[in-house]
Amino acid sequence: MSAVDQGAQGAERTLGQLVASATAEMSALVHDEIALAKVEIKQDVKRAGIGSGAAIVAGVLLLFSLPVLSFAAAYGIHNLGLGLAWSFLIVGVAFWLLAGLVGLVAYAKFKKVKPPAKTIEAVKQTAALVVTVKPHERPLSDKAVGVARSSS
Repeated sequence: MSAVDQGAQGAERTLGQLVASATAEMSALVHDEIALAKVEIKQDVKRAGIGSGAAIVAGVLLLFSLPVLSFAAAYGIHNLGLGLAWSFLIVGVAFWLLAGLVGLVAYAKFKKVKPPAKTIEAVKQTAALVVTVKPHERPLSDKAVGVARSSS
């Protein structure tokens, strides 16, 4: 129980005391929720950092393996009886074809990207609504008129 609750035991509390108690408890609840969110976010950021670090290491290892695998493929073709230069040329052309295929897939995917139509429509509707809204008329006092005149 809060200090306000303990002081009011056995007696009816006033409206001010009730509001103060509700405000204090709501404030404590909000602070607790913020603290919980901070802890959860900190854990997620740590996990994301470890995961992205592992993904970067995997990408670097994959990148380093490409030349080794390319040489292995070229020498494998050479062992089949083809000249070494032709073997490397075949591996290089294979990489070009693979890159072209991946590029076509990427182009097709990028072509399907469209602007957010629903969001644009919602913003247009909101803008049209805001334009039609007129402010409420307020009676002007002599002081307000003087201020308006002095500032223009």
